Amino acid sequence: MNIGIIGSGTMGIGIAQVAATSGCEVFLYDTNSAQTEKSLASLKKVLDRLVEKEKISSEKSSDIFGKIKPCSELKDFKDCDLVIEAIIENKEIKTKVFQNLEEIVSEKCIISSNTSSISITSLSSELKNPERFIGIHFFNPAPLMPLVEIIPGLLTEKDLDEEMVSLMKLWGKIPVIAKDVPGFIVNRIARPFYGEALRIVEENIATPEQVDDAMRTLGNFKMGPFELMDLIGIDVNFSVTKTVYADYFYDPKYKPSLLQQRMSEAKLHGRKTAKGFYEYSENAIKTAPEKDEKLYGEIFLRIISMLINEAVEAKRLKIASDEAIELAMQKGVNYPKGLLAWGKEIGYQKISETLQNIYETYQEERYRQSILLRQM
Repeated sequence: MNIGIIGSGTMGIGIAQVAATSGCEVFLYDTNSAQTEKSLASLKKVLDRLVEKEKISSEKSSDIFGKIKPCSELKDFKDCDLVIEAIIENKEIKTKVFQNLEEIVSEKCIISSNTSSISITSLSSELKNPERFIGIHFFNPAPLMPLVEIIPGLLTEKDLDEEMVSLMKLWGKIPVIAKDVPGFIVNRIARPFYGEALRIVEENIATPEQVDDAMRTLGNFKMGPFELMDLIGIDVNFSVTKTVYADYFYDPKYKPSLLQQRMSEAKLHGRKTAKGFYEYSENAIKTAPEKDEKLYGEIFLRIISMLINEAVEAKRLKIASDEAIELAMQKGVNYPKGLLAWGKEIGYQKISETLQNIYETYQEERYRQSILLRQM
């Protein structure tokens, strides 16, 4: 199978590695050829390390690398069966690329986007054949993260989603089908993990260190929200939040944080700039949080209640099946448990009461409960 990848950044080269490992011929195109060279050099190092650790043979490493062909023109995609776009999150730029691509590939070629937050329907609406367009959303780093969200738009051909599910399984991934809503499954449901944590710190209820410690120790999360924002990139996380907020017609539930905006403006983006909510320079000293059992309990219950409420609302709106919702949060963002199961474990009534108390305190729509939560 011939796979075209548009964009040779971290995500593009990661998807290329996944496809090539599964035996596909991969055509990699980027307007910046220097970026492609840099990414291929990085991939070579990754494959060499896998050989050193005896995860793959040297023959397999050579085979994977040999299957990825850098392209200087989009015209080199003429024989592709599937094209996956992984470029900047800008609708106009993406749409232009897809329109150019349609003039090159065959009518049987499937065109897809790795977008994390832009509507699949809106991206396909300008195409001559929108029925062959679909969202295939990988998570970073693509070779390691098992989840792939498959998102059909309103104009997508009926069985194309199942076809892509089968292909992703062949590629060793865990695919889930999601409705074409802002943020799809993961980026919609996960918003309170960051948003509520930021709100708690903005209001001086706790420090980032305390919030992270509470979520790790009481929730068993591998990383707290502030550590994770630093890893993702504060600017990237803020951008996704703004997109989801605007696309939901400014629903207060998804309102971005002023603190996050200020951090972005200051270019304190986290690990990639060596400073975000934490410092990452060589001599950086990590401040130990002041532990407070009562405060930690309140932080954990507040954030987990907001997350469970989002998962229940996604279930109510049939954004995905229960199984897909649970899988998505565990395999896409490494949550220790599925949120629906977690709600059952804590008790949906307790979650409902927690949200009602917060709502009465703040008098904000942000804390409204899903209709379904009250019935569970």
